[in-house]
Amino acid sequence: MTERRRVPGTATRWAVAAVAAGLALAGCGGSGGGTGAASAAASNGAVAVAVSATPSPWSRQRFEKALSEHGGTSRTARATTGNARVGALFSQSADGDHFCTASVVHSAAGDLLLTAAHCVHGGQGGGYGSDLVFVPGYRGGDTPQGQWPVTRIVVDQRWIASSDPDLDVAFVTVGQVGGKNIEDVLGGNTLGVDQGFGKVVHITGYPSTASTPISCFNRTTQQSQYQMRIACTGFPGGTSGSPWLVRFNGTKGVGTVIGVIGGYQQGGDTADVSYSPYFDQDVQTLYDQAVTPNS
Repeated sequence: MTERRRVPGTATRWAVAAVAAGLALAGCGGSGGGTGAASAAASNGAVAVAVSATPSPWSRQRFEKALSEHGGTSRTARATTGNARVGALFSQSADGDHFCTASVVHSAAGDLLLTAAHCVHGGQGGGYGSDLVFVPGYRGGDTPQGQWPVTRIVVDQRWIASSDPDLDVAFVTVGQVGGKNIEDVLGGNTLGVDQGFGKVVHITGYPSTASTPISCFNRTTQQSQYQMRIACTGFPGGTSGSPWLVRFNGTKGVGTVIGVIGGYQQGGDTADVSYSPYFDQDVQTLYDQAVTPNS
Protein backbone atom coordinates (compact mmCIF):
# COMPACT_ATOMS: atom_id res chain seq x y z
CA MET A 1 0.00 0.00 0.00
CA THR A 2 1.10 3.55 -0.65
CA GLU A 3 1.18 5.61 2.48
CA ARG A 4 0.34 9.28 2.27
CA ARG A 5 1.66 10.31 5.68
CA ARG A 6 4.65 12.56 5.98
CA VAL A 7 5.74 16.15 6.52
CA PRO A 8 7.54 18.63 8.80
CA GLY A 9 6.24 19.57 12.11
CA THR A 10 5.37 19.63 16.21
CA ALA A 11 2.69 19.99 18.18
CA THR A 12 -5.00 24.68 18.87
CA ARG A 13 -10.54 24.59 19.69
CA TRP A 14 -10.35 28.21 18.67
CA ALA A 15 -6.80 28.94 19.68
CA VAL A 16 -5.00 29.65 16.49
CA ALA A 17 -1.33 29.05 16.08
CA ALA A 18 0.24 31.56 13.76
CA VAL A 19 3.83 31.56 12.69
CA ALA A 20 4.86 34.83 11.16
CA ALA A 21 8.48 34.15 11.99
CA GLY A 22 11.22 35.62 9.91
CA LEU A 23 10.45 33.66 6.81
CA ALA A 24 12.08 35.50 3.94
CA LEU A 25 9.75 37.51 1.76
CA ALA A 26 12.11 37.40 -1.17
CA GLY A 27 13.12 34.30 -3.11
CA CYS A 28 14.48 31.46 -1.03
CA GLY A 29 17.55 29.55 -2.09
CA GLY A 30 18.99 26.14 -1.48
CA SER A 31 17.35 22.77 -1.59
CA GLY A 32 15.63 20.51 0.82
CA GLY A 33 12.47 18.60 1.02
CA GLY A 34 9.86 16.56 2.61
CA THR A 35 9.22 12.98 1.82
CA GLY A 36 6.19 11.30 0.44
CA ALA A 37 5.35 7.85 -0.70
CA ALA A 38 5.28 7.05 -4.34
CA SER A 39 2.89 5.35 -6.70
CA ALA A 40 0.72 5.06 -9.76
CA ALA A 41 1.58 7.19 -12.74
CA ALA A 42 -1.33 9.16 -14.16
CA SER A 43 -2.34 8.60 -17.73
CA ASN A 44 -2.06 11.35 -20.31
CA GLY A 45 -5.06 13.33 -21.46
CA ALA A 46 -7.75 15.10 -19.49
CA VAL A 47 -11.48 15.16 -19.06
CA ALA A 48 -13.09 18.44 -18.07
CA VAL A 49 -16.54 18.52 -16.53
CA ALA A 50 -18.21 21.75 -15.49
CA VAL A 51 -20.65 21.20 -12.64
CA SER A 52 -23.60 23.57 -12.71
CA ALA A 53 -25.54 24.44 -9.60
CA THR A 54 -28.83 24.05 -11.51
CA PRO A 55 -28.16 21.96 -14.61
CA SER A 56 -30.77 21.35 -17.28
CA PRO A 57 -32.02 17.76 -17.66
CA TRP A 58 -29.96 17.45 -20.87
CA SER A 59 -26.74 18.68 -19.30
CA ARG A 60 -27.38 16.54 -16.22
CA GLN A 61 -27.73 13.46 -18.43
CA ARG A 62 -24.49 14.29 -20.22
CA PHE A 63 -22.77 14.95 -16.92
CA GLU A 64 -23.89 11.65 -15.41
CA LYS A 65 -22.62 9.84 -18.50
CA ALA A 66 -19.21 11.50 -18.15
CA LEU A 67 -19.18 10.65 -14.45
CA SER A 68 -19.95 6.99 -15.09
CA GLU A 69 -17.33 6.70 -17.85
CA HIS A 70 -14.48 8.79 -16.45
CA GLY A 71 -15.20 9.51 -12.79
CA GLY A 72 -12.58 8.23 -10.37
CA THR A 73 -9.76 7.98 -12.91
CA SER A 74 -6.84 10.36 -12.49
CA ARG A 75 -5.21 11.96 -15.50
CA THR A 76 -2.48 14.48 -16.12
CA ALA A 77 -3.97 17.85 -15.24
CA ARG A 78 -4.32 20.33 -18.05
CA ALA A 79 -2.55 23.68 -17.81
CA THR A 80 -5.66 25.76 -17.15
CA THR A 81 -6.34 28.95 -15.24
CA GLY A 82 -7.97 26.93 -12.47
CA ASN A 83 -5.16 24.41 -12.19
CA ALA A 84 -2.59 27.23 -12.08
CA ARG A 85 -4.17 28.17 -8.74
CA VAL A 86 -3.05 24.81 -7.35
CA GLY A 87 0.61 24.29 -6.56
CA ALA A 88 3.22 22.26 -4.80
CA LEU A 89 4.71 22.99 -1.39
CA PHE A 90 8.49 22.84 -1.23
CA SER A 91 11.10 23.11 1.49
CA GLN A 92 13.19 26.23 0.86
CA SER A 93 12.79 26.45 -2.92
CA ALA A 94 11.65 24.68 -6.06
CA ASP A 95 15.16 23.26 -6.33
CA GLY A 96 14.25 20.84 -3.54
CA ASP A 97 11.51 18.25 -3.19
CA HIS A 98 7.80 18.97 -3.10
CA PHE A 99 5.90 17.13 -0.41
CA CYS A 100 2.33 18.47 -0.34
CA THR A 101 -0.24 20.42 -2.35
CA ALA A 102 -1.97 23.74 -1.61
CA SER A 103 -4.29 26.13 -3.45
CA VAL A 104 -5.26 29.78 -3.43
CA VAL A 105 -8.48 30.57 -1.56
CA HIS A 106 -10.18 33.95 -1.74
CA SER A 107 -9.51 36.47 1.01
CA ALA A 108 -9.70 40.24 1.30
CA ALA A 109 -5.93 40.48 1.55
CA GLY A 110 -5.42 38.18 -1.43
CA ASP A 111 -2.57 36.26 0.17
CA LEU A 112 -4.21 33.07 1.49
CA LEU A 113 -3.69 29.39 0.72
CA LEU A 114 -5.52 26.28 1.89
CA THR A 115 -3.86 22.93 2.60
CA ALA A 116 -3.93 20.06 5.10
CA ALA A 117 -2.71 20.81 8.63
CA HIS A 118 -0.35 17.82 8.61
CA CYS A 119 1.47 19.41 5.66
CA VAL A 120 2.57 22.40 7.71
CA HIS A 121 2.37 21.22 11.33
CA GLY A 122 3.25 17.86 12.82
CA GLY A 123 0.27 17.69 15.18
CA GLN A 124 0.61 16.28 18.68
CA GLY A 125 4.27 16.28 19.64
CA GLY A 126 5.28 18.00 16.43
CA GLY A 127 5.96 21.56 15.32
CA TYR A 128 5.61 23.97 12.45
CA GLY A 129 7.24 23.59 9.09
CA SER A 130 9.72 26.31 8.24
CA ASP A 131 11.19 27.85 5.10
CA LEU A 132 8.26 26.63 3.04
CA VAL A 133 7.58 27.82 -0.49
CA PHE A 134 4.43 27.55 -2.62
CA VAL A 135 4.93 27.05 -6.36
CA PRO A 136 1.62 27.35 -8.26
CA GLY A 137 1.33 25.74 -11.67
CA TYR A 138 4.60 23.84 -11.21
CA ARG A 139 5.38 21.62 -14.20
CA GLY A 140 8.52 19.83 -15.21
CA GLY A 141 10.73 21.98 -13.02
CA ASP A 142 9.28 25.23 -14.35
CA THR A 143 7.82 27.83 -12.00
CA PRO A 144 5.62 29.89 -14.36
CA GLN A 145 3.92 31.86 -11.58
CA GLY A 146 6.94 32.26 -9.32
CA GLN A 147 7.85 30.97 -5.87
CA TRP A 148 5.77 32.38 -3.01
CA PRO A 149 7.31 32.20 0.50
CA VAL A 150 5.08 31.09 3.36
CA THR A 151 4.91 33.80 6.02
CA ARG A 152 2.24 32.52 8.42
CA ILE A 153 0.60 29.21 9.31
CA VAL A 154 -2.82 28.96 10.99
CA VAL A 155 -4.05 25.65 12.42
CA ASP A 156 -6.60 24.72 15.08
CA GLN A 157 -5.45 24.21 18.67
CA ARG A 158 -7.01 20.75 18.72
CA TRP A 159 -4.84 19.67 15.83
CA ILE A 160 -1.78 20.76 17.80
CA ALA A 161 -3.00 19.08 20.97
CA SER A 162 -4.19 15.75 19.60
CA SER A 163 -3.76 15.54 15.81
CA ASP A 164 -7.57 15.52 15.53
CA PRO A 165 -8.19 14.23 11.97
CA ASP A 166 -11.44 16.23 11.78
CA LEU A 167 -9.32 19.39 11.99
CA ASP A 168 -6.59 18.45 9.54
CA VAL A 169 -6.98 21.81 7.78
CA ALA A 170 -4.60 24.77 7.59
CA PHE A 171 -4.64 28.26 6.15
CA VAL A 172 -1.33 29.69 5.07
CA THR A 173 -0.39 33.21 4.01
CA VAL A 174 2.31 33.94 1.48
CA GLY A 175 4.41 37.05 0.88
CA GLN A 176 4.27 39.20 -2.19
CA VAL A 177 6.21 38.49 -5.35
CA GLY A 178 6.99 41.36 -7.67
CA GLY A 179 4.94 43.69 -5.48
CA LYS A 180 1.74 41.67 -6.01
CA ASN A 181 -0.35 39.40 -3.84
CA ILE A 182 -0.92 35.91 -5.15
CA GLU A 183 -4.67 36.36 -5.66
CA ASP A 184 -3.99 39.42 -7.80
CA VAL A 185 -2.10 37.12 -10.14
CA LEU A 186 -4.11 33.89 -10.00
CA GLY A 187 -7.48 34.64 -8.45
CA GLY A 188 -8.82 32.44 -5.67
CA ASN A 189 -11.42 29.74 -5.10
CA THR A 190 -14.26 30.40 -2.67
CA LEU A 191 -14.36 28.61 0.67
CA GLY A 192 -17.50 26.49 1.06
CA VAL A 193 -18.74 25.16 4.41
CA ASP A 194 -21.68 22.93 5.34
CA GLN A 195 -22.13 21.82 1.74
CA GLY A 196 -23.23 18.31 2.61
CA PHE A 197 -22.04 14.92 1.38
CA GLY A 198 -22.50 13.15 -1.94
CA LYS A 199 -21.07 16.00 -4.00
CA VAL A 200 -19.21 15.66 -7.27
CA VAL A 201 -15.82 17.27 -6.76
CA HIS A 202 -12.84 18.02 -8.96
CA ILE A 203 -9.42 17.41 -7.38
CA THR A 204 -5.96 18.45 -8.59
CA GLY A 205 -2.77 17.56 -6.75
CA TYR A 206 0.96 16.94 -6.99
CA PRO A 207 2.31 13.43 -6.36
CA SER A 208 5.69 13.80 -4.67
CA THR A 209 7.32 11.57 -7.26
CA ALA A 210 6.00 13.49 -10.28
CA SER A 211 6.80 16.87 -11.81
CA THR A 212 3.29 17.47 -13.15
CA PRO A 213 -0.07 17.55 -11.36
CA ILE A 214 -2.91 15.06 -11.78
CA SER A 215 -6.66 15.64 -11.73
CA CYS A 216 -9.73 13.52 -11.04
CA PHE A 217 -13.44 13.99 -10.49
CA ASN A 218 -15.92 11.76 -8.72
CA ARG A 219 -18.76 11.78 -6.23
CA THR A 220 -17.93 11.91 -2.53
CA THR A 221 -19.41 9.66 0.12
CA GLN A 222 -19.64 10.05 3.88
CA GLN A 223 -16.87 8.22 5.71
CA SER A 224 -17.97 9.32 9.19
CA GLN A 225 -19.71 12.25 10.87
CA TYR A 226 -16.93 14.67 9.99
CA GLN A 227 -15.08 12.90 7.18
CA MET A 228 -15.62 12.62 3.42
CA ARG A 229 -14.31 9.89 1.15
CA ILE A 230 -13.61 9.74 -2.58
CA ALA A 231 -12.37 7.04 -4.93
CA CYS A 232 -9.81 8.54 -7.33
CA THR A 233 -6.96 6.45 -8.68
CA GLY A 234 -3.31 7.33 -8.27
CA PHE A 235 -3.30 10.05 -5.57
CA PRO A 236 -0.23 9.04 -3.52
CA GLY A 237 2.10 10.93 -1.16
CA GLY A 238 2.44 14.60 -2.07
CA THR A 239 -1.24 15.05 -2.89
CA SER A 240 -2.21 15.85 0.70
CA GLY A 241 -3.76 19.32 0.73
CA SER A 242 -5.24 18.95 -2.77
CA PRO A 243 -8.46 21.01 -3.00
CA TRP A 244 -11.90 19.41 -3.52
CA LEU A 245 -13.88 21.76 -5.76
CA VAL A 246 -17.61 21.86 -6.45
CA ARG A 247 -19.40 24.11 -8.93
CA PHE A 248 -16.14 24.12 -10.84
CA ASN A 249 -16.29 26.19 -14.02
CA GLY A 250 -13.58 24.89 -16.33
CA THR A 251 -13.73 27.97 -18.52
CA LYS A 252 -13.43 30.54 -15.76
CA GLY A 253 -11.33 28.28 -13.59
CA VAL A 254 -13.29 29.13 -10.44
CA GLY A 255 -14.71 26.73 -7.91
CA THR A 256 -15.88 26.41 -4.33
CA VAL A 257 -13.49 24.38 -2.21
CA ILE A 258 -15.23 22.08 0.29
CA GLY A 259 -12.35 19.82 1.32
CA VAL A 260 -8.69 18.94 1.05
CA ILE A 261 -6.98 15.56 0.96
CA GLY A 262 -6.23 14.92 4.62
CA GLY A 263 -8.12 13.93 7.74
CA TYR A 264 -8.68 10.20 8.20
CA GLN A 265 -5.35 8.36 7.85
CA GLN A 266 -3.94 11.81 6.96
CA GLY A 267 -5.63 11.51 3.59
CA GLY A 268 -5.61 7.76 3.11
CA ASP A 269 -3.25 4.79 3.30
CA THR A 270 -3.77 3.84 -0.34
CA ALA A 271 -3.38 5.92 -3.47
CA ASP A 272 -6.82 5.08 -4.88
CA VAL A 273 -9.01 6.23 -1.98
CA SER A 274 -8.70 9.66 -0.36
CA TYR A 275 -10.35 11.43 2.55
CA SER A 276 -11.05 14.97 3.71
CA PRO A 277 -12.32 16.57 6.89
CA TYR A 278 -15.87 17.81 6.43
CA PHE A 279 -15.78 21.60 6.16
CA ASP A 280 -18.17 22.89 8.82
CA GLN A 281 -18.27 25.94 11.10
CA ASP A 282 -14.98 24.91 12.72
CA VAL A 283 -13.26 25.45 9.37
CA GLN A 284 -15.14 28.72 8.84
CA THR A 285 -13.94 29.93 12.24
CA LEU A 286 -10.38 28.93 11.40
CA TYR A 287 -10.64 30.86 8.11
CA ASP A 288 -11.99 33.90 9.99
CA GLN A 289 -8.99 33.76 12.29
CA ALA A 290 -6.63 33.44 9.35
CA VAL A 291 -7.97 36.55 7.62
CA THR A 292 -8.00 38.65 10.80
CA PRO A 293 -4.87 40.82 10.98
CA ASN A 294 -2.69 40.25 14.05
CA SER A 295 -4.85 37.36 15.29
